[in-house]
Amino acid sequence: MSHESLDVLIIGGGPAGLNAALMLGRARKRVLVCDAGPPRNAAATHIHGILSRDGVAPHELRRLARQELTAYPGVRFADLRVDELEVRGPGEFVATLADGRTITAARVLLCLGVIDELPPLPGLAEHWGTSVHLCPYCHGWELQDRRTGVLCGGPDMLEFSLLLRGWTRDVVAFTDHRLAVEPATRARLERAGVTIEERPLARLLGAHTLVAAELGDGAQIPIAALYMRPPQRQTPLVTRLGLALDELGYVRLDEHRQTSIPGIYAAGDLTTPMQAAIMSAAQGAFTAAMLNHGLTAEQALAGQL
Repeated sequence: MSHESLDVLIIGGGPAGLNAALMLGRARKRVLVCDAGPPRNAAATHIHGILSRDGVAPHELRRLARQELTAYPGVRFADLRVDELEVRGPGEFVATLADGRTITAARVLLCLGVIDELPPLPGLAEHWGTSVHLCPYCHGWELQDRRTGVLCGGPDMLEFSLLLRGWTRDVVAFTDHRLAVEPATRARLERAGVTIEERPLARLLGAHTLVAAELGDGAQIPIAALYMRPPQRQTPLVTRLGLALDELGYVRLDEHRQTSIPGIYAAGDLTTPMQAAIMSAAQGAFTAAMLNHGLTAEQALAGQL
């Protein structure tokens, strides 16, 4: 099988990986972006919050980004999974791709995102990404002044219900009969105009878009959308590497955006619960700059430039 060496291997070709590739390409680095499988936001029809690209479809944003990156000959793409990543030292990483090729890189940048573990509520998976969302900054404008639900798995999501009041006066916090609402919290939400629905949820209704939440007793609560924060876990590659995680389960980074393994950096959703395309892209750019600074100094001192 073939083998090649390069400066940086980027694993993950979403906004974080693509923006990192742009920065590194402009820094004259040899970069390979490995991007396999459908993107995490594949069900979404639009991405918002990106200046000059507000409302662009996710697949179109990727197409445009890849097209722009053709201006930088050091940046290449492989639509392949990285099956294994061997750490041979702070400046030597050997990746085995799904087609059997091996790649040696001086640095690795992980932009893999995370895996959402959706609860087994009937109808939820079918509406995930179209009517069931994570972020009101991405979808709140389109849903303004419409009744919006929040699936509250913990006290943090009860607080999240207050945030949605900026987009609509009609917010329903569903506790699904699993979360006790403290009296002070109840009074606070009610004062803000948030309705608390504590009966168990049975299913979400709607053929193409969400129209209602059906409760265990058969009652139906009309809603146009539902926000939630599903449990998330790291990808198998990150788990196999044994990277240190923070108390919330996200990859821990130092002040240079480096993980607990020297030479491996990370950007995007695997590092933070604050998840949106524009935030991932910004992280990718910043992390790439930090990575490039250290790598360039190392190469210059070693007489490699």
